[in-house]
Amino acid sequence: MTTEIIPVTWKDEPQEHDYPAAADYLELLAAPEVVDAVVADLRAAPIVYKKAKDILRAAGLALLSAENPHVRRDLVKINNRKSLSPILLVRGDFRIGVPMVIADGYHRVCAIHWADENIAIPAKIAALPGRPEPEQP
Repeated sequence: MTTEIIPVTWKDEPQEHDYPAAADYLELLAAPEVVDAVVADLRAAPIVYKKAKDILRAAGLALLSAENPHVRRDLVKINNRKSLSPILLVRGDFRIGVPMVIADGYHRVCAIHWADENIAIPAKIAALPGRPEPEQP
């Protein structure tokens, strides 16, 4: 028996509503001026590609069940070959024990992990203000 691999398709950029959703979440973690700076950096950041398993590890988050309604919705989108939105991340700092934050896209990361943990997910990454961003190769 052969298993068909269903390719995951992605939108070129996050959807406009992803940025306010990220801000709503980040406002639980930081002051409004910090959130505004991070969201502005996310909008300007280039798309990079990171594996689902690495994103979950860097964020210190558990893999949600495939039965979670939001994860299930994204798995159905994958199966129906509908494009998913890139995710929005805030870089952590392992030197001081600060995990990365998935500002928007946690359910998409989990759905991709269930499909194949090694799939590269398009993401935009911002640094917290006051932390220099490492040079990109």
